[in-house]
Amino acid sequence: MKRDPKEKRSLFPEECLLREIARQPRLSIGIPKENADVETRLALTPEGVAIVTEEGHSVYVQRGAGVPMSYSDLQYSEAGAFMVDDASEVFAADIVLKIAPPTIEELNLMHERSSILSMLQLSNLSTDCIKLMMKKKMNAIAFELIKDEQKTFPVVSSISEIEGNTAIAVAAELMSNERGGKGLLLGGVAGISPTEVVILGAGIAGSVAARTALALGALVKIFDHDINKLRKIQHYLGQQVFTSVIHPNVLIKALASADAVIGNLRYINGSDRFMVSEDLVKTMKTGAILIDMSVDQGGCFETSECRTLQNPIFEKHGVIHYCVPNISARVARTSSMALSNIFAPILLKIAHSGCVKSAISESAGFRHGAYIFEGVLVNRLIGSYYGIASNDVSLLLPGY
Repeated sequence: MKRDPKEKRSLFPEECLLREIARQPRLSIGIPKENADVETRLALTPEGVAIVTEEGHSVYVQRGAGVPMSYSDLQYSEAGAFMVDDASEVFAADIVLKIAPPTIEELNLMHERSSILSMLQLSNLSTDCIKLMMKKKMNAIAFELIKDEQKTFPVVSSISEIEGNTAIAVAAELMSNERGGKGLLLGGVAGISPTEVVILGAGIAGSVAARTALALGALVKIFDHDINKLRKIQHYLGQQVFTSVIHPNVLIKALASADAVIGNLRYINGSDRFMVSEDLVKTMKTGAILIDMSVDQGGCFETSECRTLQNPIFEKHGVIHYCVPNISARVARTSSMALSNIFAPILLKIAHSGCVKSAISESAGFRHGAYIFEGVLVNRLIGSYYGIASNDVSLLLPGY
């Protein structure tokens, strides 16, 4: 006995039929395996992949990509991802989502007019990569520059909070005998002078680092260009703490007595540049710890060198330096979960717009993250850094 097709259709509510249509694949997203010597995080966890694939989008994950943060291929597969062996299959996607900036080899695997979302990390992104993306008329979006509806930077805020806590943990570790330090306890105990921690930058990372150091009993001194940020950090900490604008004489005295100095001055969003000179570093105590969390933007210490997670420490003028562009990668799983919470919704918004180009056109916050649009460099500060002419993205949109 044959059943009328119309009768079969009537068994499904109209909402379910609409959802079935909506579930058809629309976005093609590639998540490549990162170089574990440089990067251990991913922008989507299996939970994030499930959110995206449930809406009908295709996610291609290179096998082994989740291993550094203790996620298995099976977990990604069960979340709906297509597991692939060859990196070329991942980079063939319309949208590539990765952490570290792309290399020339990776860009050569990508199609023309495709899109890449990644960290900017100016110290790791070469001029040749910028020019190749322009030649291939790609769209490039920097995690750090994306704004949300509240006009804040969600990736910077989330990662900075993790970095602030991690920086204090690293400083405490480096002060110990085990890592060649002076054998100091970061903090203070009865009858012993507390260790001194100087923080350059009163942003989120600096605020969290200050809170953690104070909780351990350290004496904290905070410097920043912006007096308003210094007022906010006093309120955030809920107690009086030493704060100062960056005045040379005051900073010189603070550096000379510091046991640990944490630099977190951000420049890419337009802040005035400031760098502690090598001569000032020479005045610091032997065995002092220097952690530069701005090394991805050129650093805020003249003695800084961009290193990797495998080799992050070096000594210069008797001061122990820790300089990596991704200190939060030391806690890869936590960082990846934070990023996934941000990028799963962003990908769905891109899908709602239809494509990355439309999302850039429709969303001012997402547009702020774009530094290459249809092969044109559209960020003035990045153009100045690499010596490449840039345009205003708003001038390009009417013609799109």
